[in-house]
Order: sequence, then structure tokens, then C-alpha cells
Amino acid sequence: MRTVDLVIIGGGPAGMGAAIAAYDAGVRDILVLERDHRLGGILEQCIHNGFGLHRFKEELTGPEYAWRFEKELRERQIPFRLNTMVLDLSDEKIVTAMNAEEGIFQVQAKAVILAMGCRERPRGALNTPGTRPAGIYTAGTAQRYINIMGYMPGKKVVILGSGDIGLIMARRMTWEGAKVEMVLELMPYSGGLTRNIVQCLQDNDIPLLLSHTIVEVHGKERVCGVTIAQVDENRQSMMETARFVECDTVLLSVGLLPENELTRKAGVPMDARTSGAVVDQRRMTEIPGIFACGNVLHVHDLVDYVSEEAEIAGKGAAEYILRANSSQVEPITIQPGKGIRYTLPQRIDRCEDTTIFFRVTDVHAAVRIRVKNGEGTVMMRKRPRVAPGEMETVRLLGTKLQNYVGQTLTIELEEETEHGT
Repeated sequence: MRTVDLVIIGGGPAGMGAAIAAYDAGVRDILVLERDHRLGGILEQCIHNGFGLHRFKEELTGPEYAWRFEKELRERQIPFRLNTMVLDLSDEKIVTAMNAEEGIFQVQAKAVILAMGCRERPRGALNTPGTRPAGIYTAGTAQRYINIMGYMPGKKVVILGSGDIGLIMARRMTWEGAKVEMVLELMPYSGGLTRNIVQCLQDNDIPLLLSHTIVEVHGKERVCGVTIAQVDENRQSMMETARFVECDTVLLSVGLLPENELTRKAGVPMDARTSGAVVDQRRMTEIPGIFACGNVLHVHDLVDYVSEEAEIAGKGAAEYILRANSSQVEPITIQPGKGIRYTLPQRIDRCEDTTIFFRVTDVHAAVRIRVKNGEGTVMMRKRPRVAPGEMETVRLLGTKLQNYVGQTLTIELEEETEHGT
């Protein structure tokens, strides 16, 4: 068994960003483990632009964005292993992995950063009635077929779910010559970014049917159509609205699941709201020395936010390894309140400037984001519009946090119209 200061599981944007940040913070003994044949993660198949607007102030494609980080990784000569599958992670930070060259091997780490990303929710998780013919794909699988392998999945398409991958694939399939009949969304609002709704659907005259779903799949060898129906406020299908739509392909864009099997194996406490680990402001889990960042922690809509969070985790891991600035206070608990789905981090154990990431539960215009404790309002910020598909942030200053050590802070949303403003 070899010993390494820092092992990073995952070589996508989160893993590479964390490795670079840890290196720049003083840690030199780093190993990145990636199961694919090259670095970059999901960005390798995301050939559309729109990446890097926040971080680099310019539009990049997914591979271009990934290459900027891979280039920095190589410049620092940070070791990485490709085609390497991590099989196990213990609470003592022993990583068990395998590849064709070394077989099964173990690494004892001083710290581990989890950056495994997420995977798509498949049809089996939806319990959609009907047959099981060919032609049903997750949107990411179809994206890989077209952008990487050069295969066209179908010519007449219905997309279930309005997540960003589904919206982008609606545009991509249209540009490649397919007819996208419609995009269906179970909720009364879209789960994707506003810019993707405009650029992918509206600019290509693709209908978006909100509060609709597929109630049956038809076809024996190949999909020949689906029955769709409107849903009520309880998301129950109203069969009187059912109608048949002919198609030869169904794409599913029905959510992403953080890939946390290794996290659970290590015994890391999880947050049911995010489907990721419970972490502090440095992205350290409740097992000292194990950190998490990127989509394995919570699903991001922008890779720029992934990179920002990876830097936090990388610096936090370096600080842990080098035993620098270890002063802590009684934790401040951060929790979601009215109108908020989740908050992250879930706790703060040091009075330093901290950005809180959160998502809202519904679409609202002209709202206040209020941070409060049991006695009153800590701070308040206005937003002209919020939506579940777009990450929101609020920054808490360390000087203010000193007043709330050991307390619970709640982030909640309220519409301005409630107060007549």
C-alpha cells in the first residue's frame, strides 16, 4: 500500500479544479483517479457553448473549458491515473482501486476529495407504463451517441423532462435533422436555465408542454409512439386529456443523481435534500479529512459554480493536510426555510466569509431572500426573479457570523407583494 497526501476521486471539472487549488495551497503529493480514458468528465461530450461565462468572461464549449483545467493540471505535473475504477473508500481514508496496468491496489491518503459527479435518472425510476422497446434513451446517452460516436438515435423525438440536457438535446436533434415533436415537463415550470429555454426551444419552435407527462409507451421492437396527458396539481394524470403522439425515439431528461456509492461506503452522513454529503464551509464531510465538491455534493446548473466549489474543497483539504488555521468555533447550522429546497453548506465552524448555495422550490418574481435566526433578521437580499432550475447564492460575512456562533440560521424566501411593496 502506498501513501499519498491527497487522493481525488474523479477527473472531471470538480476533480481537476480541486487538485489545482490544493497544489497552489502547498500540497504536492496528489493523485487523481479517473475511470474514463481521458480527463474532463461529462464536459467532453458537451460540445455546445455557454461554459465559462462567469469564470473566464467568455463563451467556451465543454471540451475547451475542460482543456483549460487539464492544461493547468499538466503544467503543475500533478499525477493522474486514467481507466482506473475506485472500488472502495474506508472511513480511514484507504482508497481501493483497479486498472489494467496495476491490477487492484490500495492507497492510504491523509485526505480524500470526492468528485465523482452524477448520473442520469433512468426510465426504471419513473415506473412509466407500457412496453420496453428500443428507442428510449437518457438525454446524456443520446448526446454521447451524437457528439462522440456519430450515431443518430432517431428521427421523430419526444423528450420527457425539461432539464438542461434535455433542452440542449432538443436543439441538437433538430440541428441534426430530427423532428422534435415536443418537450414534456411534469412540473408547472421548467427545470432548466432560462437561456436554454429561449435558445434551445423558442428559437427552434419546439413546443414545451408544462404539467404534462408520458402515461404509456407503445411499440414492440421499436418505439412507435407515446400517450401523453396533462397532470393536476397533485401530479396525477388526467386521462381525459390523454392523446397519442407518434415518435420513434423518447429521450429522458428527468433529473440527475449524485453518484455517492463510495461516500456511503465510507460511512459519510448524507443530506436527503441534496442526495449528497453533509459538509461544512470548506466542503469537509462529517468524517475528518474526507471532502466533497461538484455534482457529487449537489447538482449544479453551471460548471463555473462547480469550479468555484472545487477550489473551496481543494484549499480546505490542503489546510487539513498542512494543519494550518485549525481554529474552530461551535458550529453554526444553516437550514432551508419557507420556499427553499436546500442550503449548502449545512454548517459553518469558522467565522469567515462564506457563500451559501441554495435552490428555491418554485418560480417567483420580485422576492426577498431573508437570513434569520430565532430572534430576527440577520440579513436580506432582493431578487427580481428566482427559479428552481437556477442556483442562487448569498454571502455571509465572517464579521457577522461571530454574532451567531452555536446558533441556527434559516434561509427563507418571501414575495415582496406580501408586504405591499
